[in-house]
Amino acid sequence: MASAKILEAKQKVIDEIKTRVEESNSVVLFDYRGITDSEAKELRRALRNAGADYKVYKNTLMTRAFNDLQIDMGNALTGPSAFAYSEDQIAPIKVLSDFAKEHPALVLKVGLVDGEFADASKLKEYATIPSRDGLLTMLAGGMIGLVRDLSICLDLYAEQKKENE
Repeated sequence: MASAKILEAKQKVIDEIKTRVEESNSVVLFDYRGITDSEAKELRRALRNAGADYKVYKNTLMTRAFNDLQIDMGNALTGPSAFAYSEDQIAPIKVLSDFAKEHPALVLKVGLVDGEFADASKLKEYATIPSRDGLLTMLAGGMIGLVRDLSICLDLYAEQKKENE
């Protein structure tokens, strides 16, 4: 039987995992086997630049935390798993997906996006969504197009009015 100190330390880690899941809009579990230390540092830097981070916990502690939160992660917590999290729904998925293209050793397992379970195929789908900045740029471009068209119409209407006078 583990001592009270060890059990208390484990409970702190479980509580930390639960807090991160509850406070994050996106949580992704991925297999990091086969990436080197320098690649791990590169991945952590890329995630931090996107407003995300990752941490490696024991699978048993993650399983207990997800069970406490009544979240079924299926068989995702077999083998080495790392835990990426962010307040942005898409950022960690895009970073991990892009990183996996260059480093095939990294494999996305499952995730939670806004509290909804996402398997590996759903995560690939999410990775194709443009970033928030990209979506805002598209929106602004569309709105500018409308304003430009309106100004052309008003100019043509004003010219037509002058000709009729």
